[in-house]
Amino acid sequence: MNLTYSAIATRRSALWLVATAAFSSAAMAQQNPMQIDVTGSRESASSILTPTKILQGNELQDKLGTTLGATIGNELGVSQTGYGLGASRPVMRGLEGARVQILQNGLSVGDVSAISADHAVASPVANARQIEILRGAAALLYGSGSSGGLVNVVNDRILTILPDKPTGAVNTSYDTVSNGRAASGVIESSVGSVAVHVDTAINNNQNYRIPGYAEQNGPNANWKINPNGEAENVAYSGKLPNSFNDQNNLGVGASYIGKSGYTGISVERLNNNYGIPTPEGGMIAQSQNRYDFQHQTRDPFAGFSSIKFSAANSNYNHTEFSITNGAYTPAALWKNIANEARLELAHKAIMGWKGTFGAQVTRSSVEAVEIGSGSYAILPSTKTNSNALFWIEEGRWGALQGNLGLRYDNVKQNPNSSTVLSAEGPFASPTTDPTAPQVQSKNFNLISYSAGGLWNFANGYGTGLSYTASQRAPSAQELYSYGIHESTATFAVGNSNLSKETSHNLEFNLQKTMGQVRGKVNVYLNKFKNYIYGFYTGQYITDAAEEGKGFSVVQAQQAAATIRGAEGELTYNWGNVGNGARLFADASQGTFDAGGNLPLQPAPRVGLQVAHQKNGWLANASYIYSFQQNRLATWEVGPTPSYNLLNAGLSYTEKINKVSWTGYMMLKNILNDDIRYATTPMAVRLYAPQPGRSLMVGVRANF
Repeated sequence: MNLTYSAIATRRSALWLVATAAFSSAAMAQQNPMQIDVTGSRESASSILTPTKILQGNELQDKLGTTLGATIGNELGVSQTGYGLGASRPVMRGLEGARVQILQNGLSVGDVSAISADHAVASPVANARQIEILRGAAALLYGSGSSGGLVNVVNDRILTILPDKPTGAVNTSYDTVSNGRAASGVIESSVGSVAVHVDTAINNNQNYRIPGYAEQNGPNANWKINPNGEAENVAYSGKLPNSFNDQNNLGVGASYIGKSGYTGISVERLNNNYGIPTPEGGMIAQSQNRYDFQHQTRDPFAGFSSIKFSAANSNYNHTEFSITNGAYTPAALWKNIANEARLELAHKAIMGWKGTFGAQVTRSSVEAVEIGSGSYAILPSTKTNSNALFWIEEGRWGALQGNLGLRYDNVKQNPNSSTVLSAEGPFASPTTDPTAPQVQSKNFNLISYSAGGLWNFANGYGTGLSYTASQRAPSAQELYSYGIHESTATFAVGNSNLSKETSHNLEFNLQKTMGQVRGKVNVYLNKFKNYIYGFYTGQYITDAAEEGKGFSVVQAQQAAATIRGAEGELTYNWGNVGNGARLFADASQGTFDAGGNLPLQPAPRVGLQVAHQKNGWLANASYIYSFQQNRLATWEVGPTPSYNLLNAGLSYTEKINKVSWTGYMMLKNILNDDIRYATTPMAVRLYAPQPGRSLMVGVRANF
């Protein structure tokens, strides 16, 4: 069955467009910024357990993109992948995929974005109250193997404080580069002791305009990313085909708030249709239903400050479409049913120590089948069961702080053992054909731990040292994959003999946290035992259904590896009335201990931001220079070119009859530079630059 994009978008979006219209008077904008206590101890801004970065309020609004990666991709130590406007995942300190965990309100987002960069994160950022970036001990609260860190999207659907009056917010915008139209809204109120939250958002972007040509180095570059010698030429200019994004979602939450705690539930529906801007083109139609439950009791019994139980169920699916005779044809259906439950118990101070311990249970079932034949697509149906215990402590003794963390996980991968793995095409190779992995259950016991200290050696000055050992179980796709993945132009081969991956991270930091001039510097060394990566073997497979196109064979392997990096920033009066400035830089590079570079490593960057705020006016500008990335893995085509990113914004806020109105305009990529991320797989990076020069205008209102 052939379907056009417009037909799919209409079918998927109609119901939610009607729902959105009902709340259009409260399209989403950020209300007064507030800090949500979901990550543990927050006694001071210099707490080791405090997120390394919290995006909220006007700062979040100014940086808001269509995806999570685009929203936080220029934060210190954070970069992003770039598959058009639809899929972009954070890359943290040179690590991506399963090594960067994505949470929604402290629980796993429940999608399949960690499997491949073309799979979008199923957590809409338009509704976020704040976005937190965590590393080290804080990350151990939520999962093992988050050696890069984790990102927590907080949307406050389950309110913990009873609103004293109805509140809401409005945000609408238009973007010239993609004819992009966005509207989002939130309403919060209470009925007796019950707090109610409703939010919704629509984001529609057509194919975006690009600077120059789609192909890196111009229309005659004729890149080849497969070893069969067939070079691909994409001479697109103007608008980039298959770079669109059409997203809508609705979330509803209610909570009973009593004197000693709260109990709440929430429901979310997400639809997201977006293009895959490879030379062959494609599209993904994504949807998810999510249900959350939370209960917290304060001071439940002597010696303990709170007990909290939270759980979530996510029913996720997406359909992958290829292009046949100019029409989108469904090719594969992915499903993931995820259930997670957490119990956390926080104790009061004992000899200066406060902490949280608890248990976490996760169950997920991923399935990918080819539409038509019904056979598996890329990997067999696999159930993943994880049981964990965790314990985090933080102590204070005058000018000294310390923290300790410990986590144990048992992870079981249970694939459908009756699946017969087959290549469905002839291999060409100077050696032997790749051996299919054994479809057998695997069991991993993981121990992760951390220790750190911070010395405030003078008023507002501190220095810290932390060490984290983190173990990760191989994922289902790393163990059992055996099939063509069109969006990366590869034939993925799993390795059922993989062992657990261990990261040893040592970090030193120096910071100044008071006064008009503030700053911080972080230097880190991350050594891996059994680092799991995809190795390009030099083989390829041809597929008759793809008119004989070759797909590079990529085998999951392990090796010792090291990532070294440094990052720092210096600010003057940043975020306050008057003039402000921020200077920042970050760099990391991963290498195999035996020689050679890790794949998909971010390029070093430096940047400058300036702002002026007075009498309701806010003007700001930012400039980022990203260096050329020529330290590539042996199989990567490059180098990735350097780029200049210049943005500027202007807004004015006026309060009229208890409603705070803000009109704003933002210029992005003013220099119309050709921007390509070294963290994006070659199949997209070589043929799909980021959007060119654009102007966004919009209106926000809070009441």
